Amino acid sequence: MVAFGAFFGSLALCVAILGVLLRTGLAWRLATDVPNARSLHTRPTPRIGGWGIVPAVAVATVLFAPSMWIVAAGVLFLAAVSQVDDRRGLPARVRFAAHFVAVLALLVVWPAALPWWCLAGLAFLMLWLVNLYNFMDGSDGLAGGMALFGFGGYALAALCGPHPFAALGWVCAATAGAAAGFLFFNFHPARIFLGDAGSIPFGFLAGALGYWGWQAQVWPIWFPALLFAPFIGDASVTLIKRLLRGEKFWQAHREHYYQRMVRTGIGHAATALVWYLVMLAGMLLALWALGRTPALQWTTVAGWAVVLVLIGAAIDARWRSFQSNLSSQTEVDADAPQ
Repeated sequence: MVAFGAFFGSLALCVAILGVLLRTGLAWRLATDVPNARSLHTRPTPRIGGWGIVPAVAVATVLFAPSMWIVAAGVLFLAAVSQVDDRRGLPARVRFAAHFVAVLALLVVWPAALPWWCLAGLAFLMLWLVNLYNFMDGSDGLAGGMALFGFGGYALAALCGPHPFAALGWVCAATAGAAAGFLFFNFHPARIFLGDAGSIPFGFLAGALGYWGWQAQVWPIWFPALLFAPFIGDASVTLIKRLLRGEKFWQAHREHYYQRMVRTGIGHAATALVWYLVMLAGMLLALWALGRTPALQWTTVAGWAVVLVLIGAAIDARWRSFQSNLSSQTEVDADAPQ
């Protein structure tokens, strides 16, 4: 019952805050996303998702798990820095420095009994989660849906898994509830966007709560990665491709798999629904694998990775066909009599 209260209470608080910001017109004054050549949307839209999500998560953490105060502090700190970035823009080095400070504080306050190089590796992975969530926030309903299924999976594992941890489960349920509240305004056609003040804290929470659950032996190290695998896979493969081409990875672009799906005519809503099915399947698979033998767990992770690779290959094939047809049509138009 507490978990349901945390979920729906967080949902209601998020909806209330975002609704007030929209009705009063403050939403457009806080931060507005103006379309450019790389955008998938066509009209100015407020970037205020974090204004509803972050307070809901912070309140839930204080109420249900005060010992996890460092997580709430990291979320609030990153939201504040990211809001400045949403409104005025910040240099990449300043943004990355803020991300590093938040992750370092988490590891210092709640250190794992590991060699320093292992901790450095964990810090890098959490920094990557923080940033990849921002990279993947570019289509209506997508990032909010990943948060709903990802943190929902955390909550179910912490509350009903082999090694329950109620307080962690309640915070994760509240985070999933905040994501659902955001989706009320963000599913296509979106009335608001997540913004850096929402996407950066979501990425931090994915890493911080995943790390907390692993430290408390609620789940193995693979569990957070499997839950958020659709985002991790898309962002990582796209980053590697861009680095191999010598491009600046922090610059905006339209090469993610979800962006290609939208651009080939599938549309925002259908793209989100397709990925919701993938996210749901990954969540159920991860929950099923908990409590199995380590060999079966890692076999499950490897099998799901193969499935995601095949999905990516199918999207790439559709994209190549789309580009070929577009090129052929352009040639026909050029040869047509004027």
